[in-house]
Amino acid sequence: MLLTLGGLPLPGRAQSGAAVRGEVRDAHGPLPGAVVRWLLPAGAGPTTATDGAGSFVLPFPAQVSHRVIVSGLGYRADTVAVPTTTTAPYLRVTLRGDGTTLGEVTVTAHRQAYSAKSVGSMQTISARDLTKSACCNLAESFETNAAVEVSTSDAVSGAKQIQLLGLDGAYSLLTVDNQPALRGLAAPYRLGYLAGPWIGSIDIIKGTGSVVNGYEGISGQVNVQLKEPDKTDALLLNAYVNDLGKFDLNAVASQRFTKQWSNELLLHYDHLGHRADRNHDGFLDLPLATQVNIYDKVKYLSGHGLVAELGVGAIVENRQGGQLGFDKDAPNAYVAAYGTTQTTHRYSAQARTSYTWPGRPFQSLGLLANATSHDFTSAYSYRQDSGPRTYDGHQNTGQATLLFQSIIGDTRHGYRAGLSFLYDDYRERLSDHRVYTTDTQATIDARELRLRTERVPGAFAEYTYNNTRNLTAVLGLRTDYHNLYGWQVTPRFNLKYDLRPATSLRLSAGRGFRVPNPIADNAAMLASARQYYIGPNIRPEVAWNLGGSLTQYFQLLGRPATLVADYYSTIFKNQLVADMYTAPEYIILDNLQPGARSFAHSAQLEVQAEPAKGLQVKVAYKYLDVRSTYDGQLLPKPLVPQNRAFVNLGYATPFDKWRADLTGQWYGSRPLAHLPEDGVGGGHVHGTGTAGLAYAPRFATLTAQLTRAFKRTEIYAGVENLTNFRQPNPIQDAATPFSPGFDAAMVWGPVYGRLTYVGVRYHID
Repeated sequence: MLLTLGGLPLPGRAQSGAAVRGEVRDAHGPLPGAVVRWLLPAGAGPTTATDGAGSFVLPFPAQVSHRVIVSGLGYRADTVAVPTTTTAPYLRVTLRGDGTTLGEVTVTAHRQAYSAKSVGSMQTISARDLTKSACCNLAESFETNAAVEVSTSDAVSGAKQIQLLGLDGAYSLLTVDNQPALRGLAAPYRLGYLAGPWIGSIDIIKGTGSVVNGYEGISGQVNVQLKEPDKTDALLLNAYVNDLGKFDLNAVASQRFTKQWSNELLLHYDHLGHRADRNHDGFLDLPLATQVNIYDKVKYLSGHGLVAELGVGAIVENRQGGQLGFDKDAPNAYVAAYGTTQTTHRYSAQARTSYTWPGRPFQSLGLLANATSHDFTSAYSYRQDSGPRTYDGHQNTGQATLLFQSIIGDTRHGYRAGLSFLYDDYRERLSDHRVYTTDTQATIDARELRLRTERVPGAFAEYTYNNTRNLTAVLGLRTDYHNLYGWQVTPRFNLKYDLRPATSLRLSAGRGFRVPNPIADNAAMLASARQYYIGPNIRPEVAWNLGGSLTQYFQLLGRPATLVADYYSTIFKNQLVADMYTAPEYIILDNLQPGARSFAHSAQLEVQAEPAKGLQVKVAYKYLDVRSTYDGQLLPKPLVPQNRAFVNLGYATPFDKWRADLTGQWYGSRPLAHLPEDGVGGGHVHGTGTAGLAYAPRFATLTAQLTRAFKRTEIYAGVENLTNFRQPNPIQDAATPFSPGFDAAMVWGPVYGRLTYVGVRYHID
């Protein structure tokens, strides 16, 4: 051992656990799948294969040997001498073709949803999974997934929100092509800003992720990978229509100009112009809406290590909700009938550039940058004596990250380090248009206007240890200087340990930090008679997230299956608490008080299996305990169900000619915080504990879809909410919408009942 530590070569190096490392290439670059073995009789020594980057690790054999044989299908085998002057030799081998040309072979297989290699607990929704439901936009892309819950935020706007680990979507980092996107004021409607047919895959990471992605992810990360210009179909068309009268049109067109240059144009248009009121409460079940969304991405591959991407996009959306007779263009429209309108204009640009050193696939330098301008105006009927309540906002954002990664000595020790900068400029105005005799423009602005400019330079470093056998550990640290809140330090740790070849244990711990947007984060309450009270000194939200998962791969009826059990705990040091219990006629938005507690505990058990050829089964159960202190009393957060069960059955005939999918979800009871019908008094009585809370009943939903595939065309039809379950009276005081008891924000179940749809996909490879 002393000789080994001293760096002296030993004949019996196998006893020390040393290994030969290296890379295999051909004339075009790294060569995955090449076989590397010792020059020994067959079966007498270790054998390995190169990974996707052409790298390999080959342990020393028990017998003495100084040569390895490198071979690959379609290449001439080569015998290479291993230097004996070092205990950690590194080989670079280039194989030449043997002159044999193979015919094209297409291999299809189902990708494992849970990554076996990822250090964090990561689940992937593939492009094929996205076709199991309508997936018109990102909100509907989680229908066949148990990790993320999607709910309707209110019964007027139709906006969708996600929850991860029991926390609102604002606490999870949403990235597009691994860059933070759709943040801040875009949060209320952001799930509708990404069209489903544009998406190549979605990665869901629970717990705090890498410090490279910033400091905001508290409960996890959702990364949406858009389709790549050089890999997607030349043309994909998708059309969808449902029985509420909504239709979607999507197009993805890509073109390869040369081997280096490719381009992709993404188009989306949706429209709902039919006024539907299935529960006969006088309100639209879904708002009238029109969205035009366009995105273009150019990609450059030099073939010598340089990769560059540039994307630009624009979104224009108009929404109108409320009573059937509401007409936004009518005189005194917001007083004559209850109505809401939202108009959004959003423009964005993203750039990614990376350079990988030739012959050193582990070393690269990257620059990521994006800029966004988000502008919206909205109005909500509120009081007949003062007119509508308006909420308008504008956000300009710029972000940049410079990232370098390499190794320390050998590939067991890797690191990433870099610099980042975030610029956010917010301008918001919330007004009920009441003017008092003592008001001046200055007092009105002080009451209604919220301005905030953030400038946050930062630096980060992340070290990864991989012993190539069963242990990977990632330790990261970043420090940022916030111009409004000073220095912020974000440590994060992730570990993956393979207890056995088919059993993996993952642990994670880390700190998250975010500056809340009180109104945008709680925009659903605008669709009620509640008044907003926002504390005078809102501080950033800070939380620690700790947890882990156990993944077991096994055989069920002779076929592969996966069992995953995870538990995560999020503990807030400070949080913007949305209190609807203490004074129900208000939503009180203020910091977590000294000595108060706020936490979220999440436990999930999931099994994925293929018990018969073509049949895929996913079954999951989730338990949530999410509580905060409201005026001195620890109570469960409204609208979060404590229990949830999920099952998804998918069957495909050979060659995927027919595909059938059935998804069932069961939701346990959840606490409510209704606005009293008279608008005053009532509500939760402090000191009575959870016994004084109102709870929504348990319910279940079923969703089914059938798809028929032809050579270039797929026709699909489906039913959402097959049992036609509806929440009774989703809008409180719907008959008197200008009364102080009007409340459309306590939505816990389906609003419009059963929904049927049909669609067609057409593609050219």
